[in-house]
Amino acid sequence: MFRCHVCGSLEAKEEHTDEVFQIERKHLLVENVPALVCVRCGEKTFSRETTEKVRSLIHDKAQPTKSIPMEVFTYA
Repeated sequence: MFRCHVCGSLEAKEEHTDEVFQIERKHLLVENVPALVCVRCGEKTFSRETTEKVRSLIHDKAQPTKSIPMEVFTYA
């Protein structure tokens, strides 16, 4: 059963989302990641299987689908 670790809600919906990971000061975008998303606060939760697949994509040096420029802002 789902319980959001941020707000305590018991309701979530299955979605595919894009997620940015920072690995050794490098930002990597993984698209179309399956997640449970809390309907109250929007917190995303990933299954162990999904987490392992993302880890494998990033650390086993899979070839990226594409490369995109990223705009960077500094909060001052």
